[in-house]
Amino acid sequence: MLNVIISGCGGYMGNVLTKLIENDDNMEIVAGVDKTPPANRKYPVYLSFEDCSIDTNVVIDFSHPSVLDSVLKYALDKKCALVLAVTGYTEAQNKKVLEASNSIPIFQSGSMSLGVNLLKKLLKQAAAATGNDFDIEIIERHHNRKLDAPSGTALLLADAINESLPDKKTYNCSRSGKSAKRSRNEIGIHAIRGGTIVGEHEVIFAGNDEIIELKHTSLSRDSFATGAIRAAKYIYDKKPGHYNMDDMLWRNNG
Repeated sequence: MLNVIISGCGGYMGNVLTKLIENDDNMEIVAGVDKTPPANRKYPVYLSFEDCSIDTNVVIDFSHPSVLDSVLKYALDKKCALVLAVTGYTEAQNKKVLEASNSIPIFQSGSMSLGVNLLKKLLKQAAAATGNDFDIEIIERHHNRKLDAPSGTALLLADAINESLPDKKTYNCSRSGKSAKRSRNEIGIHAIRGGTIVGEHEVIFAGNDEIIELKHTSLSRDSFATGAIRAAKYIYDKKPGHYNMDDMLWRNNG
């Protein structure tokens, strides 16, 4: 039985994770952590990791970047695996994650959606094929409560594209004004926020007399929770290291 602690158990994703894991015969939620404890949970809920002493195999974190220090300390103290499904980390925070991965297995991805990561792979192939001959624009759409922009997924896709181009591009996230003519050395990233949009990412390769469009649409948050659960099952018994969706989906790590 794989024991799990859900960080951010009172949020929307925490609710989805709880539902899916409670229906999984091979997993058990042993605790949750949230500053606003949800009602009617079958497992104990703590206000912070400082209050939680329960052992676990893996922590799945769908909370907030501000929780990173406490969740890393807990995972390091307990020597358990960690799935980071949070986006919006600073460069300094990502450095802390890499340092911690020298001691424990950490799974981190800009998107836990399997479909998004398939899109990422296709975009790398498209970028390698088109080279510098096409202008590339990314449009991401999310609900009106999303805090970070551009989305972690948009940056994940942009990085994948950039890795496959012969000449690296800069990211233009704020094209505006009278001198906004497009540079050949950029990838445009545009954030749209509205309503209850779960998540849409559209990538446009615009060339001379032809356009290629690749798009992923999330119809519910279940897809992110499903990916995180799969990541937890993948990571919990791995050696210390920094793992991502490429490792789980495309590489053999034993």
